[in-house]
Amino acid sequence: MEEKSGYLLPDIQSPADLRKLPVNELPALCSELRDFIIDSVSNNPGHFGASLGVVELTVALHYVFNTPFDQLIWDVGHQAYGHKILTGRRDQFHSNRKYGGISGFPKREESVYDAFGVGHSSTSVSAALGMAVASKLTGEDRKVVAVIGDGALTGGMAFEGLNNAGFLKSEILVILNDNNMAIDPNVGGFSQSLLNVAKSHTYNRMKDEIWEGLGRLKGFGPFARRIVQKTEGALKNMLLQQSNLFEAFNFRYFGPVDGHDVVYLTQVLADLKEIRGPKLLHVHTKKGKGFALAEQNQTKFHAPGKFDKLTGEILTCDCGLEKAPRFQNVFGETLVELAEKNAKIVGITPAMPSGCSLNIMMAKMPDRAFDVGIAEQHAVTFSAGLAASGMVPFCNIYSTFMQRAYDQVIHDVALQKLNVVFCLDRGGLVGEDGPTHHGVFDIAYMRTVPNMIVSAPMDEIELRNMMYTAQLPGMGPFSIRYPRGCGTNVNWRVPFEKIEPGTGRLLTEGDGIAILTVGKPGVYAQRAIRKLDHESLRPAHYDMRFVKPLDEILLHEIFAKFSKVITVEDGTVKGGFGSAVAEFMAEYGYKADLTILGIPDRFIEHGTIEQLFKDCGLDTEGIVGAVRKMHTG
Repeated sequence: MEEKSGYLLPDIQSPADLRKLPVNELPALCSELRDFIIDSVSNNPGHFGASLGVVELTVALHYVFNTPFDQLIWDVGHQAYGHKILTGRRDQFHSNRKYGGISGFPKREESVYDAFGVGHSSTSVSAALGMAVASKLTGEDRKVVAVIGDGALTGGMAFEGLNNAGFLKSEILVILNDNNMAIDPNVGGFSQSLLNVAKSHTYNRMKDEIWEGLGRLKGFGPFARRIVQKTEGALKNMLLQQSNLFEAFNFRYFGPVDGHDVVYLTQVLADLKEIRGPKLLHVHTKKGKGFALAEQNQTKFHAPGKFDKLTGEILTCDCGLEKAPRFQNVFGETLVELAEKNAKIVGITPAMPSGCSLNIMMAKMPDRAFDVGIAEQHAVTFSAGLAASGMVPFCNIYSTFMQRAYDQVIHDVALQKLNVVFCLDRGGLVGEDGPTHHGVFDIAYMRTVPNMIVSAPMDEIELRNMMYTAQLPGMGPFSIRYPRGCGTNVNWRVPFEKIEPGTGRLLTEGDGIAILTVGKPGVYAQRAIRKLDHESLRPAHYDMRFVKPLDEILLHEIFAKFSKVITVEDGTVKGGFGSAVAEFMAEYGYKADLTILGIPDRFIEHGTIEQLFKDCGLDTEGIVGAVRKMHTG
């Protein structure tokens, strides 16, 4: 679909074209850019509310700074659609997040304007500091700007970057995009502190009046403004009755300012461009700005899927199975059911209560469910502290984000044999979010950790039973990974049953070839077996369920009977389930032919889950092809 454009946007092929406009035309351009995003994302789903909220900021940044020579880093990148449209990708934007199209996140190989690849939060300040130091060492006078949201600022790495940048007195501008939202509303004392600053009408009114008045003093304005900047901290302390954390980091703090006044933003940014040293501009914006329903329901319209731009109605389920429950909802409802039976169970998530469905427990048991903000390391060690005190924490973290807390998993949980249940949502290929979000490494990195149980349910019933098993007395660290989206639509509301760790199950008897699966690929294996039945090929199918410990009794039976074995997993082939089976073969001297199907040793780009499974040879046809090849070979 050809998105509509106004009379200014079609002529903007790069920020250089943007800078040719008189500043009084920027509000009209912002309106066109916002309409373009609404038209596009309503038809081609993506991240919506965040990009609408920074339209004016995006225009102002590219108007004032000489990008791409000056470097602009977007934290996480959910909000970078306007940036992409203004930097030569407007005509490609219809391919956003589609297989073979442009990425939904800033990506270095895609454009020189994407100074740093992102997807995980809280990295922008550290990256910007590295670029600022490099600029100094090479003698280049580049301006480096990091745009970070108040949600991403809850990540500890952001504070590490601020601390180091202030100490080095680096030439860096950090823009705090404060909208009191991540995907869900922000939590924590720091978020409340920012809100207090933003709500201080007395301070902001007085600051603006003084600043604007001094600017009108001919020949004396710049000098007077410098004097006021030096005394501004005392003014803030007096009126707000609190110190400024950023100034404690040796950053000069400015703001908060209206993030939707593009003309004023250009003036402020132009002033800050001339001030040396580390600076932070506090910008107040509204997520979903310009689309009423997105402003009113910011969580729903973070990434709403395809929707009617007139009514706001969400048009389709992204899984295509309207009646099938999502794995995340099975988790959420099962956790409440278990918590009602076991008073020691608590739930923890780092800023993903709606995404992982912990919000179900939060609504019913608010004192036993915790959103800790974007802070995966803290989430894991917080869970460890709970477990050390006799509680049974279910720590739900997306697989790709669990990577950020690997040291805590090893040092604080596994080493102490604590019963923390890691529920890894979005295990495997996640689709259009692409390589920053695919959860393909957890099987490999979790199975290397001593004391860790590593499991993957094939369907909703197995997820429930693994959760039930994980909270039973005597269990230690327990990892349960499950995929994004809808399940198999089985009747999952059945009584709980314990699954002994390290036990698999035979699903289909056969001869000649054995297919061993773990997790979601078992569904594709079942389809492949039904298709192969018409060719008189009858491979056996085993759902192994556990990668660690492996069901060695079952594996001995398999290798005693079959000389040809195929393993299938939606995790990396390097060090994953197939590798575990190969290690078992080597240890016990089995000589079977082994084919390992999984995620190849490369980063997988974005596309639908179906397209990516096919690309990796993990769909029904891929498994059928592997069986045929092994049979004829």
